[in-house]
Amino acid sequence: METTSWIGSREIDLKETDQTKGLPQPPIELGYDKTKSIIDLPAPKDVKVDAIDLREAIEKRVSVRSYAKSPISLEELSWLLWCTQGVKGVTDRPSTLRMVPSAGSFHPFETYLLVNRVEGLSPGLYRFLAIEHKLVEVSLEPDLADRITEACWRQLWVKESAVTFLWTLVVDRIIWRYRKRGLRNLIEAGHVCQNLYLSAEAVRCGVCAIGGFGDKKINDILGIDGEEQAVVYIATVGKRK
Repeated sequence: METTSWIGSREIDLKETDQTKGLPQPPIELGYDKTKSIIDLPAPKDVKVDAIDLREAIEKRVSVRSYAKSPISLEELSWLLWCTQGVKGVTDRPSTLRMVPSAGSFHPFETYLLVNRVEGLSPGLYRFLAIEHKLVEVSLEPDLADRITEACWRQLWVKESAVTFLWTLVVDRIIWRYRKRGLRNLIEAGHVCQNLYLSAEAVRCGVCAIGGFGDKKINDILGIDGEEQAVVYIATVGKRK
């Protein structure tokens, strides 16, 4: 990862990239431990959600930090994952076509989930396999909710949520074409989180985006290095009271 300032990056930076050098394109999805449990998610097309007017969803959008104790269903989680990072297709390049825009269709994010109350899932940490539309178990350590809440500067709605989304940036996926200028694409996390806010309205959930967390603590919990892959944005989700 380049460490020089990306704010002042210039067009000339794009003239010699890993792509133009003929280096292999980074994988469009990270691998995973094949010994871990894989959880099938309900097909998005089969998930029934409330019909809601787009204007109403946008005008009702607020950050919700207090949730009902009731769980969300696996179907509802599938819907939220589909709306935020669901894959509609894979091109020959390869690249993924998803529910949000991304420069060059590189989609540099991976989605992790702190599951507290989701029907059919044990509490723990999972990662969304977007291409397969499945979950892979990362860890079922019993103190994960406490540790992640602590890493999020003790914002208690992390522990009280039904599920908390943690989006990580995979740096190579955008540096390959755009060099350090690709770091500007961090704004794409906003596209993802806004889709979460709007899609949550259709399943009667509230959302709260979180930008405040300890980088090293949260990356260590997820087992990532904070350099080649790092948490960049977090959001809690739960049923509205």
